[in-house]
Amino acid sequence: MLRPDTLEPDRAMLLLIDAQEKLLPMILDRQRVVASSRLMVEGAALFDLPVLVTEQYPKGLGRTEASILAALAKTRCSLHEKPTFSACGCEPIREELNRLDKPQIILAGIEAHVCVQQTALDLCVQDYDVFVCADAVGSRGTRSYDMALQRMRQAGARVTTVESVLFELCHRCDAPKFKAMLELIKAFPPV
Repeated sequence: MLRPDTLEPDRAMLLLIDAQEKLLPMILDRQRVVASSRLMVEGAALFDLPVLVTEQYPKGLGRTEASILAALAKTRCSLHEKPTFSACGCEPIREELNRLDKPQIILAGIEAHVCVQQTALDLCVQDYDVFVCADAVGSRGTRSYDMALQRMRQAGARVTTVESVLFELCHRCDAPKFKAMLELIKAFPPV
């Protein structure tokens, strides 16, 4: 039975928002955000999920963080520069979302209360099933982070963690990818 609140690998994709070099030093718990984003990217590769990556004004804010960018090389990834805060406000990204035709979108990136939140709100209004990885998003301040998660949840997004997402995508301990997933999780100690 298909449930919108349960991730399915053939229905899901990852949208990584603005995890950029010059933004990250300002983010609280940035090590957590980077490690969790990398784990989610590695998990997307394991489960063969398409990955859509955005960069906000890369000329000024730099490219996607190097270790995340290296992990993205193992995925089916497309990268788009965006001038809008919401990824949905950028025509090439909307076209890519339509082309991929995945009803479940996993969100990671920064900042939780700006680009991630505006994207999540837009996706929820468009009837996507949105899963926000709380450990893979971040903001400069705790209050902004907390309020963003609360607002996204109120709009219908499911707030979860990367590890929960990966176990949900796997479904069973006797699944062919279970052992590889477990090794991947063990390689990324909790932060």
